[in-house]
Amino acid sequence: MVEIALSSFVFLMAPLPKGRPTVCLIDSEALRWNFRQVRETIGPDVKILSVVKANGYGHGASGVARVLEQAGTDLFGVATLEEGVELRQAGIRSPIILLAGVYPEQVDELIRYDLTPAVSELAMLRSLEMLARGRGASLNFHLKVDTGMGRIGFIPVEIDSWLQELAKLEALKLQGLFSHFSHADSVTGDYTRCQLEVFGLVINKLHERGYDPPFLHIANSAAVITFPEAYLNLVRPGLMLYGIHPSPETTHHVSLRPALSWKTRILQIKRLPAGASISYGRTFITPRESVIGTLPVGYADGYSRLLSNRGVVLVRGKRAPIVGRLCMDLTMVDLTEIPGAGLGDEAVLLGRQGGETISADEMAGWADTISYEILTSIGARVPRVYYSSKED
Repeated sequence: MVEIALSSFVFLMAPLPKGRPTVCLIDSEALRWNFRQVRETIGPDVKILSVVKANGYGHGASGVARVLEQAGTDLFGVATLEEGVELRQAGIRSPIILLAGVYPEQVDELIRYDLTPAVSELAMLRSLEMLARGRGASLNFHLKVDTGMGRIGFIPVEIDSWLQELAKLEALKLQGLFSHFSHADSVTGDYTRCQLEVFGLVINKLHERGYDPPFLHIANSAAVITFPEAYLNLVRPGLMLYGIHPSPETTHHVSLRPALSWKTRILQIKRLPAGASISYGRTFITPRESVIGTLPVGYADGYSRLLSNRGVVLVRGKRAPIVGRLCMDLTMVDLTEIPGAGLGDEAVLLGRQGGETISADEMAGWADTISYEILTSIGARVPRVYYSSKED
């Protein structure tokens, strides 16, 4: 670790790659801490499916999965076949569920990489059965039920028709049954309980017909934290694994540690007179003589253009406002109120510096979006560097 001391505070940072200094630091100890909070909350008898889709919510799927596999997760959840293949090629051996479904032409890769598809409608169920049977292969699958999300999944009132199809399966093996809460950020309320009740009725109907899938799951991060009735025998934490609370109501229930910090360094500093325009479109005119710093990060890195003239970064433990339109590769900040700011100083886009913190939720508020989008939008050209704060 490299220690950097400034006049008002001391902070630690992991070794950075040479060259362009824009980087995300991923704290593996924070990931392990958050995973332990899940385990302690649900107890020893409920299994954990760790959701690492969308490049591990922007944290780097392979790196995150290695940490969580070592921490003891039972399964992983991704969205697409390509995400599942990436994990297998990175050496991940735990079961991997493709939560957003698959396509018939992907059956050979499903078999080759031992991936488990989610199936949400009859045509796909029939196609996968035919294709797997033709190859003399056996394929596990999880069946998705739409209990009120209105997105994908079998409709509960049509259960008799799709139960008839399940009875015809030979190559496909029903390994799991799952659904998805509509109120993903806060699962308290009558609608959520209604969804769980509908899911329970489907489970009972399957049991009556002799089906006993090993995995039953509906609980997301919010349900893990606040809705024990939804645990069943498997939970699907996502956002909370990365240290972000799904809603303000959950912050008092469990202690989480954000795992990602996004940092760069000041590329250039210039002193401009009052009346100078900054960036495209002249959306910011300096109201006084100003010190303007340029950062090597832009919307091509996933740093949202909506932060223009709205967001801030941290420099020397103080907040520096973004001024002018954020560019594809560069962002300008006002350093006038930060004495001593210099070329090469660290600028924190997301995370902590000294006594100040910029959270994913705060950044999302500036961009009028949600923390999920902030994290998953961080681009591939931003390196992810893994370290452990336990070593500090």
